[in-house]
Parts: sequence; structure tokens; C-alpha cells
Amino acid sequence: MCLALPARIEEREELLAWVVVGEARLRVSLIMTPEAGVGDWVLVHAGFAIRVVAEHDALETWKFVEEVESRASGSGGREVGA
Repeated sequence: MCLALPARIEEREELLAWVVVGEARLRVSLIMTPEAGVGDWVLVHAGFAIRVVAEHDALETWKFVEEVESRASGSGGREVGA
């Protein structure tokens, strides 16, 4: 399964950007989202920002991810729903 996570752009250098993904800071390509700018939220997959998303949607996604992580750690590491 593939997963893209929301990240906020902190810096931009032509078609490269530094983004914050959770607690990590990564450099990603903006080749697929050249319209994205500093402060925008993008979905990041495999080192590429693949889509610009609304801040509300990005924050809702992170809320869901944190809930899943919490459930997984509370179940001894088993998959959710297992």
C-alpha cells in the first residue's frame, strides 16, 4: 500500500522545497506542483509533492494519523482492526 502524507512548505528553491512532515523536515520536488509556495500544504509521496491541499484537510489527515498511531501503540503494535 502507498501513502501520501500532508506537509507544509517552509522554504522553496525553484522546483525544490523543504517541508515539515510530522516531526521530520524533508526536501521534496515540486515538479508536479509548481504552483505551490511557502506556507502551502502539499501531499508528499516518494519525495514528490503530488498535490496542493487545503490546510483544514491536511490537519484532519494528521489528526487521523495520530489516532491510528495511538491505537496501534495501545494494542501492542498489532494492526488496527486485526
